[in-house]
Amino acid sequence: MSASERGVASTRYVLDARGLHKDYPEMGVSALDGVDLTVEPGEFVALRGASGSGKSTLLNILGCIDRPSRGQYFLGGRDVSTLDRTESAWVRLHYLGFIFQSFHLIGSDTALENVSLPLFYAGVARRERERRAREMLARVGLEGREHHRPRELSGGQRQRVAIARAFVSTPKVLLADEPTGALDSRTAHEVMQLLLELRAERDLTIVLVTHEEDVANYAERHVFMRDGRVEKDVRRAAG
Repeated sequence: MSASERGVASTRYVLDARGLHKDYPEMGVSALDGVDLTVEPGEFVALRGASGSGKSTLLNILGCIDRPSRGQYFLGGRDVSTLDRTESAWVRLHYLGFIFQSFHLIGSDTALENVSLPLFYAGVARRERERRAREMLARVGLEGREHHRPRELSGGQRQRVAIARAFVSTPKVLLADEPTGALDSRTAHEVMQLLLELRAERDLTIVLVTHEEDVANYAERHVFMRDGRVEKDVRRAAG
């Protein structure tokens, strides 16, 4: 790829990472070593590899939570690799949804309040954000539990609240970091089935980090990482 090609965004990809490096000079560590990754709209990609391979570092850059030391990253055709904190926060709020292993719910808030939080930051009026949060909670099977706090919910229910929160602002890309890691196998299956349903309804792009092969098999594409590099990129039929 020529230098001129590297500076131009392709309209084909929703995520387009080019030569990403992430260095930690103070520790003498390079977490990413020249990663190239493109993702088309509607794809479901599983990032796989051993601990320390660079999966979560890459996901954080794709989610505009972190910035690369070098390289370019285009999100929806826009170069976001050099955005400042305020600009990155706007992109996360309006373009991306996040799901984490530890749920990241506010313990003192109800399910309704947790789900409506992104809409609050987006400036949506209270009545409208509560309406949308209620609809989203019902969609993930939690109608009637709007006023329960996280401690009053099971692990699977807490993850459903987290999914509702990720989807309430209608993101174009969902980034998930070990979303089933704290769940038993039956609940993990239910959560993954729910993600597939929501993806089909909204034509969503998903990038998911997982160590679990059975979870990865829900994706049609597996990107294996090793030592901060993409070792293998395999397209397959989802299981």
